[in-house]
Amino acid sequence: MTDNILIDLSMDFAISIVNMCESIKGKSALTNQILRSGTSIGANIHEANYAQSKADFINKMQIALKECHETEYWLKLFSKTQILNEELYKKLSNDAGKIRRILIASLNTAKGNSEG
Repeated sequence: MTDNILIDLSMDFAISIVNMCESIKGKSALTNQILRSGTSIGANIHEANYAQSKADFINKMQIALKECHETEYWLKLFSKTQILNEELYKKLSNDAGKIRRILIASLNTAKGNSEG
């Protein structure tokens, strides 16, 4: 575990997404979409931690938030089309929601700090 809970959560989430996609057969167009958005969240968060400026940090975190929202869309679609069982959907949806809430709080803090 690192000292950054958001990095840890997003890495664990990405691993869950990768494992989920590997278990789904015959839906490669859909799994490619969620694989890209679900793993991009953590990549952008990690990149934000090495941002060159406050504006760069905010930009990377906003991209991570957009990717999180997209992933939540794909999860809902997978659930409604029964690609995902309800238990896995709830777990992944809860994990994405937790990441989204932390991203929003982090962005609000960063934007507030940059205005003052």
